[in-house]
Amino acid sequence: MQKALSVFLLFCLLVPVGAIAQETYTVSRAQREVVVTGYTRADSTTVLSSEVPGRVSAVNYDVGDSIGKKPFVAIDHTFIEFSIQNTKAAIAKLDAAAEKNRSLIQYLEKEFNRVETLYKSDRAPEIKRDAAAQELAQAKLDAKTIASERGTLDVTLQELTERRRRHDVTAGPGWTVVARMVEPGENVAAGQPLGKVADFSRLTVPLCITDGELSAMEALGPLFDAKLDGKTVKASINWINPEFDERTRKRCIEVAVSKYPGEHRGGLKFSLALSVQAEGLLVDKRAVAERYENPRVTLADGKKLNVLVLSDSGPNVILADDGKLKPGTKLLPAAGK
Repeated sequence: MQKALSVFLLFCLLVPVGAIAQETYTVSRAQREVVVTGYTRADSTTVLSSEVPGRVSAVNYDVGDSIGKKPFVAIDHTFIEFSIQNTKAAIAKLDAAAEKNRSLIQYLEKEFNRVETLYKSDRAPEIKRDAAAQELAQAKLDAKTIASERGTLDVTLQELTERRRRHDVTAGPGWTVVARMVEPGENVAAGQPLGKVADFSRLTVPLCITDGELSAMEALGPLFDAKLDGKTVKASINWINPEFDERTRKRCIEVAVSKYPGEHRGGLKFSLALSVQAEGLLVDKRAVAERYENPRVTLADGKKLNVLVLSDSGPNVILADDGKLKPGTKLLPAAGK
């Protein structure tokens, strides 16, 4: 034991002091914490308007209601229903005429075949054969006329049915009414706004941020944690507007929020803490000598540099970036620290 201690003391005397490893501090870019805030709104908003003129017979939802199976607004469809019924009756009449015509064609074909047989055996005159052929041909032409009229009525019925459908002003199921602009009994014109609905199933937040804040947000990944009304949620960048506001020097983006357990509505406060690059260099204050009078740092090779301290808070200081120090440079502890 005494021999080992003697060897260790001898080693300490032989090794130069400069060879003993010293603790160093690394220069890095200064960072500052910012909190980006905004307020939620609906993912989509739509103004509902009438495609046909008429009198409003019913408004089935009020502001704040969620759209269900019923239409938002029903416009009186009495006269269009009459037209639909008349067209269906005309189609039924044509169907009966077509059935009668088919039966007549079957009879005339048999009659023509019978007369044709008699004519070939010289037991019926040619004029009788020609008359039977003429009746059969006329019946077949009538069948084509009936089919054409039926096709025209089918198109008319489709048009009337589509017009009838447009008397019901509908919205997406689950959407929320945010504005009601009409009451039952009012006469509305085509294109007149009747109300506004919004889709709050997915919340979005419009933000205007700097390029540095945008870069810090993108660095968080495609899905990141944020706060919404004090609760932790998942968020992602929905879109980035390529335009640049020269006055504010910011860009507009939209963030989509997911997995929010609370009430989905507009005006919920969204906040996201970001660490963005700031002016200056960040250095451990233990590497700065005489921070208030002639501050300086010592490089790993022993060279000393005078520096300018911009701010001093916490365990670090921020130095002015004058080009003498680079991020990644190693510094020795200040004397006496």
